[in-house]
Parts: sequence; C-alpha cells; structure tokens
Amino acid sequence: MSGGERKIALAAVAGAHGVKGEVRLKLFSASVESLSRHQKLYVGGAEWPLLAIRDGGKTAVARFEGITDRSAAEALRGLLVEVDRSALPPLEDGEYYHADLVGLPAVDGQGGKVGTVVAVENYGAGDLLEIEVEGDRRSLIPFKAGIADLEDGRIVVDPEFLA
Repeated sequence: MSGGERKIALAAVAGAHGVKGEVRLKLFSASVESLSRHQKLYVGGAEWPLLAIRDGGKTAVARFEGITDRSAAEALRGLLVEVDRSALPPLEDGEYYHADLVGLPAVDGQGGKVGTVVAVENYGAGDLLEIEVEGDRRSLIPFKAGIADLEDGRIVVDPEFLA
C-alpha cells in the first residue's frame, strides 16, 4: 500500500458473480469506464490488479487478479474499491470531488468557525453539505452560491441555513 496517500472509493463489492471469481460492484462513480482507466485499484485497502470489467446493468462485473472462484469472490463482499486521490483526473475551475470537501472547516461570513463538513449527500436536486456544529449537532445545507461557497479551502456558510 502506498505511503498514506488518501484513497477515494469508486465502488463497493456487492458479492460474487458466477463461479469463476468475478464480483459484482456497486459503482459510486458515473460509469464502468471511470473505474477501468485506473492501473492501481485497492480492494479493502490492499492493491488488486483489475483484469476485466464490464457493465452488468445496475452493477458492474469485475475480475481481479488472484480471485479465481466464488468463495474468494464472496470473501470480498462489502469491501470498498478505491484509487489513490492523485490518480483521479484533474478538475476544471468550479469542479470538486466530494471527498475533497469532507473535513473542511465551515465558517461564517466573518471567518468565524461554525463547524466542519462531515459528509456530502446528493438526493437528486444538487449536493448537500452535512455540517457538524457545536454539541455534535448536524445540519444539511444546499451547496449553492450564497448559502455555502467554497473559498480558500473553507466553506463559507450563511448561518441562517444551519437550523
């Protein structure tokens, strides 16, 4: 495993597929291609070379080197399939990876700390930031201009939305 570089989860192993060691993957990314372009994939934190991947409808079907039967494939169930953060394609201005937002401080317009971003959700109408504020209280706010803005490695929030 590489020296502590941050990993980004692109999929999770949903279970075995057939009897020859293939696994079903639940994709977090948009497409099979987004996974197949990576040379180094980590399954459960260990590097596993990807031999083949294909679209399987709601899931993808993958074959990893060294996984040759159903019981070996089933043993991977529930593990995350990750890549090094540095292996992800560069972003355009205004684009971001959800994982890059988690852990950022949330501040008000004057720079006073109001909390920390602990998760990014999307239920279909745009990204929502889950912000943990004092007393372990959490608040979901829209990641939209004027409500929550990414500025200089911080999220500047309108405190009115931190109900």
